[in-house]
Amino acid sequence: MGFKTGIIGLPNVGKSTLFNALTHTASAQNENYPFCTIEANLGEVPVNDPRLDRIAVFEKSRQIIQAKTTFVDIAGLVRGASRGEGLGNKFLGNIREVDALAHVVRCFDDNNIVHVDGKVDPLRDIETIETELILADLESVERQRSRLARKVKSGDKEAFRLDILLETAQSNLAKGNHAKPEGIDEEEHKLWQSLGLLTSKPFLYVCNVDENSLKKGNDYSVQVERYAQLHSASAVLVSAQIEEEISQLNAAEEQEYLAEMGLEISGLDRMIQNGYSLLGLITYFTTGPKETRAWTVPEGTTALDAAAVIHEDFRRGFIRAETISYEEFVSCGGYQQARNKGKIRTEGKSYEVRDGDILHFLFNV
Repeated sequence: MGFKTGIIGLPNVGKSTLFNALTHTASAQNENYPFCTIEANLGEVPVNDPRLDRIAVFEKSRQIIQAKTTFVDIAGLVRGASRGEGLGNKFLGNIREVDALAHVVRCFDDNNIVHVDGKVDPLRDIETIETELILADLESVERQRSRLARKVKSGDKEAFRLDILLETAQSNLAKGNHAKPEGIDEEEHKLWQSLGLLTSKPFLYVCNVDENSLKKGNDYSVQVERYAQLHSASAVLVSAQIEEEISQLNAAEEQEYLAEMGLEISGLDRMIQNGYSLLGLITYFTTGPKETRAWTVPEGTTALDAAAVIHEDFRRGFIRAETISYEEFVSCGGYQQARNKGKIRTEGKSYEVRDGDILHFLFNV
């Protein structure tokens, strides 16, 4: 599995420029006026993982297959979107379909790029977007509680549990906070997801800065980073303009360009790393002469469920999984050398896969 991240923000903050750069396409228009993006654009992006290349070298794999993630460029929200302003209802519907939200916030000055409110103010911009999401969620909560009312009165236990969660969400939203409270357990988390509330999704704040601010940020991005910390979210510095330039380079040119900028990885890779962390995702690998491949699964995934990600037959006929950590694999000099040294472990269905595991599934159907 991968994950789907919606790119949101006010018009003219650099969302479409960033999307085009991330997906190496020009499918999202990026003109200098509001509502240039009307339909949501989707783009699949490979997940760069240097471990993948190194594993493939040891196993002399003919093909390398990266994991992929999907970005969705959602048209700019404006004040009143929750009431349908600026095609708001359609945009909010697009947001409901993603796993996480990357909120692009303008953190640069440029007199040539108009701001919908006339002046750059990151915290005001964040408030504008989040107010609309909160208002949309309040309306959704009220509708859901109304539909559940009869079942709650009749003593339906499931309806009662849902109503308690909705009441908590309503209380949080009424205070201007996100719907989801801190410290809920795994079972409650699944119920929260079923409610379909926009502010229950993980948030990543993307500070779109100018080139000179990319390493250390600026006064605007510092405000956003502080806001993210206060709201248990993450923030990342990105320059949409720089990402657009990087998107035109090959791998070797990209590394040289990043080195000249004093950066280790691109903004895209920083966004993906934060996305994995936000959603609790890990990577495991399969390898052999034919191919080395990366697979994305949630933390806590069992060997049985990890096998099913490759093919359902692997689950049906599961016998066992042979595994070794990436670090031990490299230390031994490859899979066969690791086997010769007795480093390959045999694990059963309930084994919890760890990030960096190299797995070989034995099955029979």
